[in-house]
Amino acid sequence: MTPLEQILRYKIVAILRGCEPERVPDIADALVNGGVRLLEVTLNSRDAFEVIRKLADTMSDRLLVGAGTVTTPEEAEIAIDAGARFVLSPVFDPDTIRVTKELGAVSIPGAFTATEIMAAWRNGADIVKVFPASIGAAYLSNLRGPLPQIRLMPTGGVNLHNIREFRAAGAVAYGIGSALVPAGQETNTEALERLRLRAIEYTKMLV
Repeated sequence: MTPLEQILRYKIVAILRGCEPERVPDIADALVNGGVRLLEVTLNSRDAFEVIRKLADTMSDRLLVGAGTVTTPEEAEIAIDAGARFVLSPVFDPDTIRVTKELGAVSIPGAFTATEIMAAWRNGADIVKVFPASIGAAYLSNLRGPLPQIRLMPTGGVNLHNIREFRAAGAVAYGIGSALVPAGQETNTEALERLRLRAIEYTKMLV
């Protein structure tokens, strides 16, 4: 499968923001064992590029690794060189989309209004991240009415209580941060087992 096909199949993108680099391999392993196959490492995390590189080197057969909070073409280029197969942004930046696509990675820029979402799509976005999605699934449904051709990924506000509502509204994937992986995620045996079970809960919601 291509990276885009993997995102559309597995759907849940676990967002790692602020996790200690030495804990990330155990966190990633627990997520994979819970059925999550897509992992975003945000660039405002410590040693983010090196974390992406290590995950891509050691877990690429089990996990598709992406870079998040990418706001410039230069960051996209470094992240893709480190092994990121998809690039997410909190905003719409045409040059970041262009570089991401030129380098063969999946582009997922952030946008909120219908105008921003259409602009991102016309500039080559593979999926548009609707951010923040805390406004609720009804907003996504309203966007899908006039823009059914655009793949939308709600992020920021998706949790176990509303993920099925977003699914019904037409989301193709879901960015899930602290509701799945808290910034201070511990890596003792009990904490990792709780994380694995949370991952299972999310994946079951999409069956």
